[in-house]
Amino acid sequence: MQCRHCSTPLSHNILDLAHAPPSNAYLEAEQLLQPEVHFPLRLFFCPSCTLVQTEDFCRADDLFDANYVYFSSTSSSWCAHAARYAQTAITRFDLTADSFVVEVASNDGYLLKNFVAAGIPCLGFEPTASTAEAARAEGVQSRLEFFSEATAQALRQERAAQGDGDGGADLIVGNNVYAHVPDINDFTRGLYQLLAAEGVVSLEFPHLLELVTQGQFDTVYHEHFSYLSLTAVSKIFAAAGLRVFDVETLPTHGGSLRVWGCRADATHARQASVDAVLGQEDEAGLGTVDFYSNLQSMADHAADSLLVFLAECKSRGETVAAYGAAAKGTTLLNYARIGPRLLPYVCDAAPFKQGRFLPGSHIPVRPAAALREDPPQHLLILPWNIKAEIAADLTWLAKDHGTKFWTVMPEPACLVSPTL
Repeated sequence: MQCRHCSTPLSHNILDLAHAPPSNAYLEAEQLLQPEVHFPLRLFFCPSCTLVQTEDFCRADDLFDANYVYFSSTSSSWCAHAARYAQTAITRFDLTADSFVVEVASNDGYLLKNFVAAGIPCLGFEPTASTAEAARAEGVQSRLEFFSEATAQALRQERAAQGDGDGGADLIVGNNVYAHVPDINDFTRGLYQLLAAEGVVSLEFPHLLELVTQGQFDTVYHEHFSYLSLTAVSKIFAAAGLRVFDVETLPTHGGSLRVWGCRADATHARQASVDAVLGQEDEAGLGTVDFYSNLQSMADHAADSLLVFLAECKSRGETVAAYGAAAKGTTLLNYARIGPRLLPYVCDAAPFKQGRFLPGSHIPVRPAAALREDPPQHLLILPWNIKAEIAADLTWLAKDHGTKFWTVMPEPACLVSPTL
């Protein structure tokens, strides 16, 4: 296998999570009687450009098909994050009715609806039909296709032919999509092709530095082809004629970066934040294979700890359920080999997940009403990145029934207060 950016042969296997199904391939009841496809789930480190990537087994169109079930608007905190971003971008870059904004992986319109409300022309690229349909219902124009160099060129030519200047975009947004791209070089060249001369691109993605130092192995799944640092992204940008001129550190997803980029010859001034984050990564040793030496043991500890916790609850006759049928939980539960025998069900607010089964573990997904019908003594919050939001919504469960709330990473820990 070669690095998907610089083609360096890869030999440094830094994490092995055995075999797992695609994390969002939720199952219908009749599918439980059929064979289920699993793929090796391993991470490799490139010593040349510092990119970390999964082993190649899945195609993007196998992972993000018409039945893809992640809808961004399910999380109120994420929608609030998107609304704040939109207002900041509009103000910072003086976006008006004469501007043009593009979001790649626009999902259900959670972000672009803010630009629609502000009267700013916008368009989303969204390859999954279910989420694109939801976006259109919000008034967000969506193209049902993957973003690439070819589709970017086609859009620009189409806009220019319609009299929209040279067709370039003033702002291109990519929130948690850069890691999902199998051909990261082609994608980045597409950003270059679509950007106006002084246009800007902003990409948000989980920071590799935080993943490794915090042992966030449950953010590893097949839909994430790459695991990114500013060091790697700067090199990928440069190869496509782009440069990073600003970067922000964000608390989302356990610690993320938001990079602001432009064409290499644009006039946007490089901010001190870029050198600060690059220095932080260099000081941590992110560019050396030794930096990743504890990641496997941290994953093993998290999986073993959860398995022991659930086994002890079962031996005491205590009831347990989980909340949040998210990809993070799928990775953790599959690696720990936990099924319905130890965890009878997981609840989720998303109707499109309810009545289905988690891939691999085959744990049933139920609506939140199940918690009222049969309150468990313990509730695991699987998507730890939004634990505060979930705990706040379920305060009644602790108050009325004495249910204890638990986070699961790096090991089960009881929340002192359900609103923490």
